[in-house]
Amino acid sequence: QEQLVESGGGLVQAGGSLRLSCDASGRTFATYAVGWFRQAPGKEREFVSAISWIGSRTDYADSVKGRFTISRENAKKQIYRQMNSLKPEDTAVYHCAAAPDLGRLTGLAMTHWGKGPLVTVSS
Repeated sequence: QEQLVESGGGLVQAGGSLRLSCDASGRTFATYAVGWFRQAPGKEREFVSAISWIGSRTDYADSVKGRFTISRENAKKQIYRQMNSLKPEDTAVYHCAAAPDLGRLTGLAMTHWGKGPLVTVSS
């Protein structure tokens, strides 16, 4: 059964760091692009980052470039996102997502996604 389960959310002060992990169980995700999107209270979904299934290509939203890093370990079926220099406006529920290609993720046309942990950044 394919599913994406995230872990690592919580409360952090502005300027701090947090690392999120996503367990991608199931054979489908081995060849899928994976990434993250977020949704803040009262706001629409926003693409955050994505990585190709080989790991050779990445894409980031302008709002997180230079602060967030996405990576994956296919052998462990894990996707990671390191978030540094966090800002209060980064507060949101962060969802791990997957799609057959990178383009679909950046366009929020994911085929699978997890429930997502809440990340709260205090000022």
